[in-house]
Amino acid sequence: MFSRLVFGLGLLSATALVHPALAADARTLQIIVSKDKQSLAVYDGTEVVATSKVSTGKDGHATPSGIFSVLEKQKYHESNLYSNAPMPFMQRLTWSGIALHESNSVPRYPASHGCVRMPGAFAKKLYGMTEPGIPVIISDGEVVPQPIDHPTLFHPEAPAPMLLLSDVELRPSMPDSPGAPVQVAMNDTAAMPMPAAPPAAAPEAERPSEPISMLITRRTLRETVIDIQTLLNQLGFSAGDPDGLLGPATVQAIKTLKTLRPAEFAGDRSLISDTLLKSVYAATGKGEPPNGVIMVRRAFKPIFEAPVTIADPGSALGTHFFTLHALDEKAGTTDWLGITLENNLSRETMKRLGVTNQESSIVSGRPIARSLSRITIPEETRRRIEALIAPGSTLTISDTGLGRDTGEGTDFITITRG
Repeated sequence: MFSRLVFGLGLLSATALVHPALAADARTLQIIVSKDKQSLAVYDGTEVVATSKVSTGKDGHATPSGIFSVLEKQKYHESNLYSNAPMPFMQRLTWSGIALHESNSVPRYPASHGCVRMPGAFAKKLYGMTEPGIPVIISDGEVVPQPIDHPTLFHPEAPAPMLLLSDVELRPSMPDSPGAPVQVAMNDTAAMPMPAAPPAAAPEAERPSEPISMLITRRTLRETVIDIQTLLNQLGFSAGDPDGLLGPATVQAIKTLKTLRPAEFAGDRSLISDTLLKSVYAATGKGEPPNGVIMVRRAFKPIFEAPVTIADPGSALGTHFFTLHALDEKAGTTDWLGITLENNLSRETMKRLGVTNQESSIVSGRPIARSLSRITIPEETRRRIEALIAPGSTLTISDTGLGRDTGEGTDFITITRG
């Protein structure tokens, strides 16, 4: 009897649904896997609603750390990489083979071929709690979402206050003698034109209920080429469609511009250069070119992307992840949660990105606030995004841009340790 009791307590400590009632809205959930603790926690805001032991990838098959989301769910799935191994209650994180799934072997140490194994009862419960798009954070150490308020984060625009006074002017009249009734005379409405009734306000568009995902990162060659193509077309050079590809039309348009301005491009040996970018920005009255980009997706599909500016570009931004837990449209307020993931850039990556200082991105201190304060988002872009956000929307800030697993049918996937 005693041994059964001990076994039951051990099982409870390894797998537990803490507050299942709090998990009614799957949009506001996020899953955090700690490889150090070999544990999984489901958060609804700052509340833990479920926990379990897990087994992540063993040596040679390490589970990547980073920011993911559930891409696909199948109650029964067989691995197409490992001899059709069964993967019940599978929740896919990458199209390259990483998933959460049930297993009969969850020893609470790294034992899988890269997936995150969970005990059967918990895998089934978790499957019922989630929906595609729910964020999944896999970290080397334990991380906990914390509330954060910062002006760079998005919030809905509060409605303008209504004017309660009418346009009709009232003239109080003092009594001529004591005891006489006080009269309040109105302007002669027959002698003055009545103000026209204001046009009926257009019905407010309903806020989308489906969350969006966003990524703020450094611009790459692709975004730079898109800008150059767009601006060259505006200047009358036929650079082709702004697709970020250096096709024959784009190359010819760049060469023609440089030929017409030999003094400006003297010594400029690169086809795409800072000199070229600054030149087309100045020629079209756009000011200084931006060095960052914000990308927006919904339901795994791109919506739009726009330039942003990152101050002190020589310092690393770090890797930070934010979720919008709640939104009050009438008050114009939001409840954002944030976490910081350790992401040590290699020497080669730092050189490619132009990063000379990585100390600013360390996990200790206030790296989230420092990174947010360095990002400037144009007002037009901000208003567009603030009309799209809904509970469950996410924002990733990362130096390293689109992860290789980001593609068609995914949110933004950021790998911090592969």
